[in-house]
Amino acid sequence: MSNETSPVRRRRGRGARERILQAATELFTAQGVNATGMEQLTTAAHVSKRTLYTHFASKDDLVHAYLTQLRDGRLPPQACQSEPCPDPRGQLLAIFDWEPPTTDGPLRGCPFLNAAVEVPDPDHPVHQLAAAYKIEFAHRLTDLARQAGARDPEELGEQLALLYDGAACRTMALNSARAGEHARTIAAKLINEAIPRPSTPPTGASTTA
Repeated sequence: MSNETSPVRRRRGRGARERILQAATELFTAQGVNATGMEQLTTAAHVSKRTLYTHFASKDDLVHAYLTQLRDGRLPPQACQSEPCPDPRGQLLAIFDWEPPTTDGPLRGCPFLNAAVEVPDPDHPVHQLAAAYKIEFAHRLTDLARQAGARDPEELGEQLALLYDGAACRTMALNSARAGEHARTIAAKLINEAIPRPSTPPTGASTTA
């Protein structure tokens, strides 16, 4: 007879760390960091507590790893360094092309904002990671705005970052995706005002000297 006291059947072998991170992503997204306990995580990941703590020394370490794996996939694209980006104006607007909800659960907005709120100590590694992400987010928007020819790329980058964060917070507070739609409309106006479009020669006018 097995000595396993938990009703959960453990999955042994490789992949435990990936299962823990996947479970953390699903649970933190659905109910938040503070509302998710380690016992719940072990059950969802089909691992023992010993295995969980082998891979992550504490819950803080797990939250940090969870945010780290999300980071690159959620940042705006980096502006091209050696050659012009094909469509920096379009890339600026594309950050507001939010995917529709895939579940009936509450909309959670931005995981980095959520983590900063749930871990409010500015000296905590999780809060610092969230803050660093937000700074990099705005920097990348500024770089794209510069390549797009914005009159004041720093101002446009900060405006779009603030608009994005405000829409994410409103999405969660109202549990409605409409905030993202409105934010995209506002972003288009900001971009059009900040980035002059190339002048078009009058119809029939010669383009040669």
